[in-house]
Amino acid sequence: MADAPNRPHKHIRVLVVDDQTIVRRGTIALLTEVEEIQVVGEAEDGQVAIEQADALCPDVVIMDLVMPRVDGIEAIRQIHTAHPEIHILALTSFATDDKVLPAIRAGALGYFLKDANPEGLIEAIHQVAQGLPVLSPEITRRVLHEFTVPANGATETEPLTEREREVLRLVAAGMSNAQIAARLNIAEITVRTHVSRILDKLHLENRVQAALYALREGIATL
Repeated sequence: MADAPNRPHKHIRVLVVDDQTIVRRGTIALLTEVEEIQVVGEAEDGQVAIEQADALCPDVVIMDLVMPRVDGIEAIRQIHTAHPEIHILALTSFATDDKVLPAIRAGALGYFLKDANPEGLIEAIHQVAQGLPVLSPEITRRVLHEFTVPANGATETEPLTEREREVLRLVAAGMSNAQIAARLNIAEITVRTHVSRILDKLHLENRVQAALYALREGIATL
């Protein structure tokens, strides 16, 4: 499979979390065959996932949502709070609103269904590792009508500048900071500043919430 543009050259360190041994080991077996991905650990429930994330500091956590002891959503919340630099991809059999939106609110940067194709999962891991949102159009449509801004209880948002709206539109298109910089002919550090200001103004946690906001407000389209 050809490499996608702007993929990181170092190994992506992945922690796989699923209470079903067959699913967990199957995912690990799949990822072991991918040269640029290194599986550094596994966990059978959310509590072990939290402990493993603390100990291993992976780049990406692939997180099942329905598990004993501590469920995936609470594990996402705790890991994201303690380690915001760790990117989390929710991998589940469920595409229901009561699972998707809470996972996003908790800090998941992507949401992927277990019945999708393996190539799609590998691509999703690469995107999430770069801090890019991963949501299928079907899942996006499900959560848009439930998605409200802001998420943290604030009641007012600041208006975005025209440049910030332009950057937000490209974030919603799934572009990385480097790709946005090249498209707009500006420095990558300037893009990072714009993204940070967008999140602050809209009281959002991450790029996936920003993408959903852009779609809901008509700044971007599916």
